[in-house]
Amino acid sequence: MADDIGTLVEGAAGAKPAIDGASAAAILLMLLDESDAATILKHLGPEEVRQLAKSMFDTANASETQIDQALEQFVTSSRSVSALAVGADTRIRTVIHEAVGNVRADNILAAIAPQRSAASLEMLRWMDVDAISALLESEHPQVGALILSVLVPDVAARAIETLDELKQADLVLRAAMLTSVPAAAIEDLESVLAAANVDGQRVAKQAIGGPSDVAKIMKKMPKQLSERTLRSLKKHDRILAQTIEEEMFIFENLRDLDSKALGTVLRAVDAAQLAIALKGSDEDMVDRCLATMSKRASETIRDEMAEMTMVKRVDVDEAQKAIMQIVRQMAAAGDIMIAGAGDDYV
Repeated sequence: MADDIGTLVEGAAGAKPAIDGASAAAILLMLLDESDAATILKHLGPEEVRQLAKSMFDTANASETQIDQALEQFVTSSRSVSALAVGADTRIRTVIHEAVGNVRADNILAAIAPQRSAASLEMLRWMDVDAISALLESEHPQVGALILSVLVPDVAARAIETLDELKQADLVLRAAMLTSVPAAAIEDLESVLAAANVDGQRVAKQAIGGPSDVAKIMKKMPKQLSERTLRSLKKHDRILAQTIEEEMFIFENLRDLDSKALGTVLRAVDAAQLAIALKGSDEDMVDRCLATMSKRASETIRDEMAEMTMVKRVDVDEAQKAIMQIVRQMAAAGDIMIAGAGDDYV
């Protein structure tokens, strides 16, 4: 999170700054007029505001040297920011509307412009977890699934935790089946939030939900709850439940295993299959995996990768999925342990 908040203040050079990005951003905000600082904070999400607020308290007694470092980082990174990017969205939309008229402009921009987040959906992220749980309990399941899908995963996991088992499974199933949301569904949600004193605005469609988002939520759940929910999902839709389970621990997460566990996994994998799977990974991942193998075995894998020319993405995906199936089998047998965020999913 510190890296996200400090994007504008981290130096472009490779040298590590003396203060982290969040601290530098906090110092810069405290140097601004209160109204200017508040204007900037309005554009940030709840977690970013919370961390910046904490950093502002932590850096309240910043030294002159630290202040100079924050200003230097900001000036250095600002040099790489294009002037074209400032207010680009508004200027582009204005030009298109003036050129072809409002109706034609709306049709063109709907097809090509980045979608703007609905204010009503954004406001959900600021609501208290207990209030969100109450909405999930009382509203229609489809509205609840929409609410669940747009929340930060750890908040969604806590909000669903207090619901009964059938309600949990139903909401997770519906959220996993979401792809894009029609305007009518957004309007239903806006009515619900309006009753909860949360303002919203109309949007056409917004891509949210699906197995990947649900997998992130499930990883934040306590182990017993996530396993129970998966079992319930399998009764309704085995294929969808399997997809979610696969998304909960993907090939790139192998880098999170310790060397012993990773070596145990890779010894059970066919060398040709591993070469294909690693072909779609970065060099750091390749080095991480091959470091657990013997010199001869790692050289064999590298030779096979070097001999490959163009490898289809679908072949890489299939090889990676096959390896992750081995990982899950080993985890189920107790040979290795895999963990999600907070070590809740093993």
